[in-house]
Amino acid sequence: MNIDFEAMAVLEEESQSESLGGGVYGSVGTSGAEGGERREGGKRGRRPGRKAQLDKQDMKAKLERSRQSARECRARKKLRYQYLEELVADRERSVLALRKELDKYYKWNQELDQGRMPEGLEAMLQEMGIVKQEEGKPF
Repeated sequence: MNIDFEAMAVLEEESQSESLGGGVYGSVGTSGAEGGERREGGKRGRRPGRKAQLDKQDMKAKLERSRQSARECRARKKLRYQYLEELVADRERSVLALRKELDKYYKWNQELDQGRMPEGLEAMLQEMGIVKQEEGKPF
């Protein structure tokens, strides 16, 4: 008789704890969207083995899309670097041309300081319209 009494006491304790929300997965003070009740298992996220075949196909397709995207990204990067290299080369050429012109003007200035007329200065002034060609006017 003692055993039956003990078994009944255990069953009563289990039924009371379940009615209070303290079942196998829950406790008395749990909070949740369903008012303190929890789902069986109690874990969130993906479950392994679910849709295994579809997941493998999706994963292969995703990997292929990722590879294609990486190829396109490398191609865009290569084009961008080629464009920038051409831009730098153009700028270097223009800097060299401007330095050459500056050197020419510097030499012209030195010759003018010495009282000589530099070669090409008169032609440049005529092109710019600063110096007009003297016409032979009768007096």
